[in-house]
Amino acid sequence: MRKISFWLMAALVGGSASAGALAQDLTVMISGGFKAALEQLRPVYEKQSGNHLIVIPGPSMGKTPQAIPNRLARGEPADVVIMVGDALGHLERAGRIAPGTRTELADSPTGIVVPKGAPVPVIKTDDDLRQMLLAAKSVAYSDSASGRYVSHELFRKLGIEKQVGTKAQMVERIPVASEVAKGKYAVGFQQVSELLPVPGVTFVGELPDDVQYITRFAGAVTTRAAHPEEGKALLAFLSSPDAQKTIHATGMRSAEVKPPVTSADTAQ
Repeated sequence: MRKISFWLMAALVGGSASAGALAQDLTVMISGGFKAALEQLRPVYEKQSGNHLIVIPGPSMGKTPQAIPNRLARGEPADVVIMVGDALGHLERAGRIAPGTRTELADSPTGIVVPKGAPVPVIKTDDDLRQMLLAAKSVAYSDSASGRYVSHELFRKLGIEKQVGTKAQMVERIPVASEVAKGKYAVGFQQVSELLPVPGVTFVGELPDDVQYITRFAGAVTTRAAHPEEGKALLAFLSSPDAQKTIHATGMRSAEVKPPVTSADTAQ
């Protein structure tokens, strides 16, 4: 494994005298789009920090019991939450996030998959995308903001809202690609980072630039964190240049230094 830089090591141990003294179980609630990146970075973090991550997945929003805001509302413990920007903003305003701890982590574009073995459509232009959707027997999208964008805005932008609306379905909680892999849907939309890890599908590509929807992922320490300093160190690690190389490999892009200009850029 590649040796980690000195300054990043310092962030991991949080400025204490020794990593061993900091060894803790750190609970992280995380939404699906960033989960693949965390799973790859987790061994590096745990080896260098001495801490152990307890990872609890859940949607950034929604009515399911697994949704991160609903877990926190029930009093479930978490040191760090990693989720989509606008949903994290709601937690900040609700007083569930420690002030000044929000850390921008990555931007995730929206993409498309089809079942493995199915013809792979061309989606380079808006017209390509329009024709593909009109021809598809069924379409699936997520219950998060990328899915809401697809159902409420993308179809309308393409001028096919009425034609596609009757054959498009929302998939709650589980990865859209997993349902496409089972043959339940001919086309699936979700963030690229959530599509790529799923077997049984072919990744078609990202949406054309002029109709693309980018989701911002950010993390923060909770107000009820048992280990707030370790949580800050984890977020410093995930936002570091070294970690960003792995994040890129999972289908995401580095977040701009400044927060997104509009809440729509952070929603999910």
